Amino acid sequence: VHSMKQLSVFVENRAGSLMSVTTAINEARVNIRAVASFDTPDFAIMRLVVDEPEAAKDYLTSKGFVVRIQNIIGVELEDKQGNLNHMLAVIAEKGINVNYIYSFVIRNGLAPVMVFHAEDYEETVRLLKEAGLKIVDEL
Repeated sequence: VHSMKQLSVFVENRAGSLMSVTTAINEARVNIRAVASFDTPDFAIMRLVVDEPEAAKDYLTSKGFVVRIQNIIGVELEDKQGNLNHMLAVIAEKGINVNYIYSFVIRNGLAPVMVFHAEDYEETVRLLKEAGLKIVDEL
């Protein structure tokens, strides 16, 4: 199974911290395809899908950032009522937890993609494919 990769970057929850990550990624000549940030009072986790995850991780690490690369699942969903609910039902019916989810919309005329992390990666991909949902390997 080919998987989409995501960077998780830990940053302080303060003005300019997200920009410091995007600046470093830009300096590394890596393109950001999707981004989401989840915060707590003290820090934030910035999750990014980029075109060169290893290069971005190496460069960010060299600049002092704490970075992890994870396999994530990307599912193409036509912008239609009930599609997200259907996808989540396929996963929930098998008792698999979705840890987080975010969307990537701008795809040059292609359908939006929901990007998420689930506890059982291989089983979740198998279930979604079985249900006829389109898994995408890159944005």
